[in-house]
Amino acid sequence: MKIAMVSEHSDPTASVGDVDAGGQNVHVAALSQALAKKKHQVTVYTRRDDPHSPDRQWLSPGVVVERIPAGEPRRVPKNELLPCMAMFGELLRQRWKDWMPDIVHSHYWMSALAALTAADGRFPVVHTYHSLGTVKRRHLGAADTSPIERIPVEKAIGQSVTQIIATCRSEAEELMSMGIGRNRISIVPCGVDLHRFNPGGGEAQREHKPRRRVLTAGRLMEYKGFDLLIQALPHLPDIELVIAGGPPAPSLIRDPEARRLQKLAERLGVGNRVTFLGQVLRQDMPILMRSADVVACTPWFEPFGLVPLEAMACGKPVLVTAVGGLADTVEDGVNGTKVPPRDVTSLVHALHVLLNDADLRQQLAATGLARVRAQYGWTRISDETEKVYRTVTESVNAE
Repeated sequence: MKIAMVSEHSDPTASVGDVDAGGQNVHVAALSQALAKKKHQVTVYTRRDDPHSPDRQWLSPGVVVERIPAGEPRRVPKNELLPCMAMFGELLRQRWKDWMPDIVHSHYWMSALAALTAADGRFPVVHTYHSLGTVKRRHLGAADTSPIERIPVEKAIGQSVTQIIATCRSEAEELMSMGIGRNRISIVPCGVDLHRFNPGGGEAQREHKPRRRVLTAGRLMEYKGFDLLIQALPHLPDIELVIAGGPPAPSLIRDPEARRLQKLAERLGVGNRVTFLGQVLRQDMPILMRSADVVACTPWFEPFGLVPLEAMACGKPVLVTAVGGLADTVEDGVNGTKVPPRDVTSLVHALHVLLNDADLRQQLAATGLARVRAQYGWTRISDETEKVYRTVTESVNAE
């Protein structure tokens, strides 16, 4: 098949960890590459945000990235990109006159707007939301900076695309609560690069070896819950917390969330036990994960959550809050530990148990590794995605 991936703000070549660069970038890149290995032709369309980036760039054999000049070629926060989508869609429509895809797969709600405009009923459109405005608004309230159009547009998208691929059960349930029929929703989780994330290889050096290490990683956003782990530290002596993510280390001093977290750690008297690494290159994450005793992921809400899966693939025990995709990927007491969101008392207790029971950590790590290898490798995820594509194209052709 000729597959058009539309990912308006998530360039698959971008460095992960910036404010608007995270799991979606990884997902689009990895899924595209896995589908190309099955001999499909994949073109990823993303908005040009740098005047010096090439118009067309090969990501890997069978996957090319095309950057669409919709709006000024500069970094624009994703929540300000909506005015660019009409132009994005029209430019896509023109390109698809020459290169006609068999199927279009849009990622994130604004990408769907552009994809539906460009497809104009000629090609089936499969959509992955990656996050939902209703969930974000529920948890962030007035702090949600999404455009006011987001929620009604997302509902309309659900009724307009050919099929939706949700990444977890809670997302499917949320979509159904928005009035979208269950038959329009398939569930395919995100995947893990099992070649990169594995228990073999080296691990990052630990400056304070007697201390046990808790690692957490992600964009420096308040809802990621890094402050909960800092609040737990006064109750967990001889534990160090390493936070990976955000801008490059030299720029952390200018990052508002990094400053807030550092001040919190100092106020609680644990500043000497919290390390902020800033942005960590993708290829360095497995080395860092292998150095941890526990990898924790404690957001208020999370559409899916790749970090715990990557940690399990590295053979490490994980602790997560029971939200979003994390509720699917981690089974409490089997392949990890789950705690309620925003509950420091439960978090302290769970970490105390994990960090003081080496046998439990080893058991959870072994089960987690086996589960990730069986269920979340990109070969399997691309197989499941391909099945959705086949079903959709066969249904459209039958009409």
